[in-house]
Amino acid sequence: MHIVITEKEVVLTKQDYQSFREVQNDFFDYVTSLGPWSSEEIVDYLETEYPNITPPAKEQVDTLMKSEHFEVALKGLGE
Repeated sequence: MHIVITEKEVVLTKQDYQSFREVQNDFFDYVTSLGPWSSEEIVDYLETEYPNITPPAKEQVDTLMKSEHFEVALKGLGE
């Protein structure tokens, strides 16, 4: 999994990227990305960086992992 930070949102993706350049090509307003990380590492990072995230980070990550979608914009970052 990767965390993709764009100019407008933070996106979780389970797309299997081999380099940040591949990520950059998929997001026109790309700023930076983190990963590949395990879902546990993603949750740990999100809980540290966004302690008031709601729905909780684990819930959002688990929902993406169980879905057929490859990416989702994070909700409840309080920005």
